[in-house]
Amino acid sequence: MIYLSLFYEFFKAGLFAVGGGLATIPFMKEISLKTGWFTLSQLTDMIAVSESTPGPMGVNCATYVGYETAGILGGIIATLGLIAPSIIIIIIISKILEKFRNNKYLDAAFFGLRAASVALIADAGVSVAELTFVKSGSTILEMINWQSIVLALVILYFSRWCKPTKKLHPIVFIGFAALCGIIFSL
Repeated sequence: MIYLSLFYEFFKAGLFAVGGGLATIPFMKEISLKTGWFTLSQLTDMIAVSESTPGPMGVNCATYVGYETAGILGGIIATLGLIAPSIIIIIIISKILEKFRNNKYLDAAFFGLRAASVALIADAGVSVAELTFVKSGSTILEMINWQSIVLALVILYFSRWCKPTKKLHPIVFIGFAALCGIIFSL
């Protein structure tokens, strides 16, 4: 029964997460709250690890949750559940799309899908920001995780606006952030 549940939950995430891995985050949050297979804190860790390892983030998260929930077979089934909708939809679309290449309604639908994708990714970003930058406390100042905010701003500056470091590979920034996390925890 757990295998069917894993497949079903991740199939839904894969079916409706238009826009890639980041768009699966709201669905992962829902899976967490519905099933209890992982906590929201663990979701934040999964996102961090998935973003810093090879492969699509959603697939990495599905594999991890499936493995932790039901072993190797669970990891395989959760991953298949997540990617099955994409495979099915791409096969169908590839057969149909050529016939409607210049259709104004199809163009309008893709325009709407792009907007939905941006909204889902923005929602995921806000969810991750909340989990990262807000902590429990009795005052506003205690509720803000200042170290995470400063670290995020430093990495944003050096990865986006500082010319000498702007072109560095993302793994450099991930390694720097991991090192800072270790130092902050000491």
